Amino acid sequence: QVQLVESGGDLVQAGGSLRLSCAASENIFIFNAMAWHRQAPGRQRELVAAITQSGTTNFADSVKGRFTISRDNAKNTVYLQMNSLSPEDTAVYYCASYYLGITYWGQGTQVTVSS
Repeated sequence: QVQLVESGGDLVQAGGSLRLSCAASENIFIFNAMAWHRQAPGRQRELVAAITQSGTTNFADSVKGRFTISRDNAKNTVYLQMNSLSPEDTAVYYCASYYLGITYWGQGTQVTVSS
């Protein structure tokens, strides 16, 4: 069973930055891709950013130019660097990994951006 543990969520002022981390219990190189999703109160969970096994990345339009996703295979960790945060970025952020048709989820980390 793959386990994913997120960390780094916090309360930050608008315009600030945060870096989220997702530590996996397995070698992340085996995953087809890893991603960050988020869910704000009363809204559906949405994809924020993803990175494939080959390192290809993609981002939601709402975060392009502000967020970056990266991976450290040696540490089995994926990161989400978030800059120029706005209150609209407030949500629980979830890490996900995709392997053999199965999606694994972390427990989530809260990001709150104050205006």
